[in-house]
Amino acid sequence: MRWTELVIFLLLFGVVTVLGFFAARWKAGSTLDHLDEWGLGGRKFGSWITWFLIGGDVYTAYTFVAVPALMFSAGAAGFFALPYTVILYPLIFMPLLRIWSVSRARGYVTPADFVRGRYGSSVLALLVAITGIMATMPYIALQLVGLEAVLRTLGLNGSGALGHLPLLIAFVVLALYTYQSGLRAPALIAFVKDILVYLVIIVAVVYLPIKLGGWSEIFGAADAKFKATPAPGDGLLLNGNNQLQYATLALGSALALFLYPHSLTGVLASRGRTVIKRNMSALPAYSLLLGLLALLGFVAIAAGTKPLVNHATGNPDTNTIIPNLFAEQFPSWFAGIAFAAIGIGALVPAAIMSIAAANLWTRNIYKEFLRKRATPREEARQAKLASLVVKFGAVAFVLFIDPQFSIDLQLIGGVMILQTLPAVAIALYTRWFHVWGLVAGWVAGMGWGMVMLYGIPSADGKRAHFGTSALKLGELNLFGWHPFGGSTLQIYVGFVALVANLVVAVAVSAVARRMRVFNGLDETRPEDYHVDEGHADLKPVAAH
Repeated sequence: MRWTELVIFLLLFGVVTVLGFFAARWKAGSTLDHLDEWGLGGRKFGSWITWFLIGGDVYTAYTFVAVPALMFSAGAAGFFALPYTVILYPLIFMPLLRIWSVSRARGYVTPADFVRGRYGSSVLALLVAITGIMATMPYIALQLVGLEAVLRTLGLNGSGALGHLPLLIAFVVLALYTYQSGLRAPALIAFVKDILVYLVIIVAVVYLPIKLGGWSEIFGAADAKFKATPAPGDGLLLNGNNQLQYATLALGSALALFLYPHSLTGVLASRGRTVIKRNMSALPAYSLLLGLLALLGFVAIAAGTKPLVNHATGNPDTNTIIPNLFAEQFPSWFAGIAFAAIGIGALVPAAIMSIAAANLWTRNIYKEFLRKRATPREEARQAKLASLVVKFGAVAFVLFIDPQFSIDLQLIGGVMILQTLPAVAIALYTRWFHVWGLVAGWVAGMGWGMVMLYGIPSADGKRAHFGTSALKLGELNLFGWHPFGGSTLQIYVGFVALVANLVVAVAVSAVARRMRVFNGLDETRPEDYHVDEGHADLKPVAAH
C-alpha cells in the first residue's frame, strides 16, 4: 500500500466530491427539473467553462492511460491518436456551429432529437439513440478501467469482487453528485481535472527524459525492445501492412468523436456560436499535450517499468504502465497528485457520458414511445434514474467482463457510432438522403461492421472473435467475392462499414426519390442553422 500517494489521492478526490455537490447551486437556473438545466447546464456555459468541459469530455482517463500503454506495447501504431486530433477540429468546426444553432432554436437536447425534427421519423431517431447509448456504455467502462489501474497501483489490488470494491465506492459517490447536480458537476470538476493533468504531464515530459538520459536514450531503448521481441506491426515506424489502417483509423476516429452523444452534450451546453468558435480554435492545445503524453509509453520502456498483475484476473494489466511509471520515478507526494489527475480524469467524462446516454433514453425512447405526455419534471426524473442505471451498467462491464475486452468493446463502439454520420452530420447540410435510405444504410453499415468485427481474432489468440478493429484486406468478403484476395494490408473496419452505409443509403435514396416515396416532414427552417445567442426566435431555456 502506497500510503502517501493514497492520502493525497483521497484528499483531492474529496475536494472534487464537495465541488460536485456544490455544483447544484453554481450558475443555477430556476429549477433542475428540466433537461435544459440538469442535462445541459442551462445552455449558458461561456468560453472558459466550455473549454474545460469539452476538454475533460474528449480527453479522458482512457486517453491518459491507454494511449501511452499502446505506445509501450505496439510502438508507432499507438500514435494514431495525435493525427486524429489534429484533423478533428477543422473537420467539425462548421457542423458544430450548425447543430448548436438548430438545437438552440428548436430546443433539441440530443442528436436524435435533431434527426427526429429533420426527418419526422421516430424510427430513424430511435436507431440513432440506441446506437449512441450502446456506443457510450463501453466508453464509460473504459473510464473505470483507467480509474481502477490507478487504484491498483496505489495498492488496492485485491482479488475477486473485493478487488473492485474501491472502484464501486468511487462510482457511488460519482452517481450521487451527478444525480443531484447534473452537467454542472463535471463542468465544475473539469477545472480541477485539467489543471492537474497539465501540471503532471508538463512535469513528466521535462523531468523524466532528463532523469533517463534524454530522448535519444528513450527512443533507443524503445527501438531495442521492439527489435528484440518482433511482432507484426510493432516498432518505432509503421510498416507496409499497417499504414492504411493507421490512416483510416485516424480519419474514422476524427469523424466519430463528435458523433458521440457526450461530445455533443458539451457543445449544446455552450452559450453561443462565438463560444464554440473560440473552443474549436483553442482545443488543439490538448493535441500537443496528447502527443507528449503518448511518448510516455517509450519513457516507460526506457525506465524498465513493468505492468502490475491484476489480482482480479491474474493477468498483467498494461493499463497500469503509466501509473506504475509515475510511482517508480516521482517522489511519493507528486505521484499522489498524478494518480489524482488520472482518477479525476475518469470521473469527468464518465459523468458527462452517463448524462448524455440518459438524455437519449429520456427524450428519444421513454418520451417518444412510452410516455408521450411526460412533463419536463418527469423527463428530468427519468434522466436522473437512467444516468444511475448507465453508470452501474458500466461497472458491470468491469466486474463481469475482462477489462482488456472492454478496451476492444470501445473499438466496436467507434464502428457503431460512425454509422450515424449520414443521419446526423450530413443531414445538417442536405435532406437529399431519403429517410428509408438512411435506415437501410444504417442496417447495412452496422450489420456488415459487426460481421467483420466478429471474424477478427485477438492478437494474443485468446479470443476468436471481436479481437481488434483492424481487418486484412485479403479477408474482405463481398458475398463470397474477395476483391483484394491475398492482401495483408490492414484497414479500419469502421471506415469500410461507413462506405457500405453511404453506398446503400445513396442507392435506396435514389430509388425512393424516383418513386416519390414520402420523405417525412422537416420541422427545421434554413435560418435555424445560423441563429446565435440573443436571437428573437430562440426557444427559451427550460421552456415547458
